[in-house]
Amino acid sequence: MNKPSQGQVLNAIAILMNNADWGAISSTSLQSFIDNPRAAGSQFTAFLKYGGVEQPKVVVHIDRTSAFDPVAFIGEGWSFAEARNPRSAALGLLDYYSKVKLSTDWLEGKSSVDGETRRTRILVDTASTPLNADHFLDLWNNKEKIPEEWKKVKGVITFDGDVLRDSRGDRYILCLYWSDGRWSWYGHWLGRKWHAAYPSAVLAS
Repeated sequence: MNKPSQGQVLNAIAILMNNADWGAISSTSLQSFIDNPRAAGSQFTAFLKYGGVEQPKVVVHIDRTSAFDPVAFIGEGWSFAEARNPRSAALGLLDYYSKVKLSTDWLEGKSSVDGETRRTRILVDTASTPLNADHFLDLWNNKEKIPEEWKKVKGVITFDGDVLRDSRGDRYILCLYWSDGRWSWYGHWLGRKWHAAYPSAVLAS
């Protein structure tokens, strides 16, 4: 494979600077891109590798250990979409969940927001840390640990420290909700609009 020349690289950077629709990108999303240079570079490399067109879907194997196993819990074709948020991973399981906040700070004054933007806002909020799939599983298996006031939530409670992916490549967040006198769960698609009925379970950092 012939490596690109320095001139080609500079031209590619100039094209990005002059032709990207910067007005369609939020400052929060751009800052997340800046704060994760290795991931950003990897994604941009993959984009250029396929000539600037949508690349074929591939199965990404992430080396990680977790009490939550997507295949065992949901079924074949499910996996973790990305590495766990580092701050969330450092939490460990909790003995009590009474200090967990059900946050809608990510709304930032709006009535709703798309799922990917919502999660980006949750992750860049250094004042709090989202619970993850292991916390979800801990509460699902030990429902007596779920705070009683969580039953008052009209929507779902989300665990944004992890993202799951189905066999089609769609991304989901695990959720708990109280309905008909019992706790239930499901995966909420990040491609949808999210509103205040979907608070995120976070712990003060």
